[in-house]
Amino acid sequence: MKIRTLYVTAAFALASTAVQSATLETMQVYKSPTCGCCEKYIQYLKQERIKVEVINVPDMAPIKTKYGVPPALQSCHTSLANGYVIEGHVPVAAMKKLVAEGRPIKGIALPGMPPGSPGMGPVKAGTLTVYEIPDSGQAAKVFSIE
Repeated sequence: MKIRTLYVTAAFALASTAVQSATLETMQVYKSPTCGCCEKYIQYLKQERIKVEVINVPDMAPIKTKYGVPPALQSCHTSLANGYVIEGHVPVAAMKKLVAEGRPIKGIALPGMPPGSPGMGPVKAGTLTVYEIPDSGQAAKVFSIE
């Protein structure tokens, strides 16, 4: 019985360590070199202590195709973090939730460039619907309301 308790305790400790080590620390942001709101979003990420690698590209369409972002979920920039695709002005809270939960999805998106999202004026919490990026042929599902 004591050995079983020891195994269970060790398993919980390992699981806890795995969740704690899954943090959002760095991102690659693909963007147009002339996009001002993308620059504001990058500043927001940096204020949230995320290291950002900016990759300016003249045409974002091939990037969105490469990472499987459907037209209905597209925004002005596409990012990569912890193996996930992050499309648009997604709040850091949603990205941290995604990374912490480790969901087996492609990524998340905040379509368009909604007012009140990071980089698009004062942030209005509770008004932003973030979607899961679906596999080909599937419908997008709500990931969170931020």
